Amino acid sequence: MTRNTIAPEIARSWLLVSGIRTNDFDTAANSRADQIILDIEDAVDPKLKTGARASVIDWLTAGGSGWVRINDRSSGFWSDDVDGLKGVPGLAGVMLAKTESASHVTETFVRLGGTVPILALVESALGIEESPSIARARGAFRLGFGSGDYRRDTGTSADDLAMAYPRSRLVIASRIGNLPGPIDGPTVGSSHPVLRQKAEHAVALGLTGKLCLELDQLTVINETISPTQSDAMWARDFLDDFESRGRVIRDGSDLPRLGRAEKICRLAKAFGVMPIRTQRE
Repeated sequence: MTRNTIAPEIARSWLLVSGIRTNDFDTAANSRADQIILDIEDAVDPKLKTGARASVIDWLTAGGSGWVRINDRSSGFWSDDVDGLKGVPGLAGVMLAKTESASHVTETFVRLGGTVPILALVESALGIEESPSIARARGAFRLGFGSGDYRRDTGTSADDLAMAYPRSRLVIASRIGNLPGPIDGPTVGSSHPVLRQKAEHAVALGLTGKLCLELDQLTVINETISPTQSDAMWARDFLDDFESRGRVIRDGSDLPRLGRAEKICRLAKAFGVMPIRTQRE
């Protein structure tokens, strides 16, 4: 029923699907999304949340696999969400909406049985400032940026400069917590050039994934966040040279470049990025 093969630690594209759009679940699972998130939080009217939760649980129990965005810890729906999802086969993990403290993550993790990874979605000024402790919380798997709600909370514009601080804060927090790079918020709209520019900017800041709302955004996101062929070629050439000289360190730049080259090669292999062959090969 699903085709996702990219591990969530390095997943680039995270496709959000409303929990009431049950006909879209299989389509999403068989799409180019690295991971899918069935949304029973903001994408569902409060009156329909109980039914949406039941539909998501039914799909996961019947053989589907994916993440679920649940309601925030302070809401009246959180308790029913975690109790309903506990032990459900096919549940890859939970995205916790509006995370503002480490305790939100840990309480969710414990209530789910202590084995389900928690993707903490940070969506407010308080959450951004608490992100280092959130990243170190028990059960924290990765951080996500709820950019729309953050803008609503702070009055910040969508300008790249205005949004650089919260994105960078999540990157630093993820490193402090020894987590994979954070996941950027979605880009709303149908312009692929704009989407590519926003994704490139996020990558430049150190984010390694992006939420998306539409199927046709997946290819752009996956391509933009993957290593380029030229990056993969450089990494392979550097590693070949490093091995040919007996792994001898020549100067202070070798170890940083070695780490970068090894990371690029791992990602290029995982994402199926093939370096361009030179004529001598």
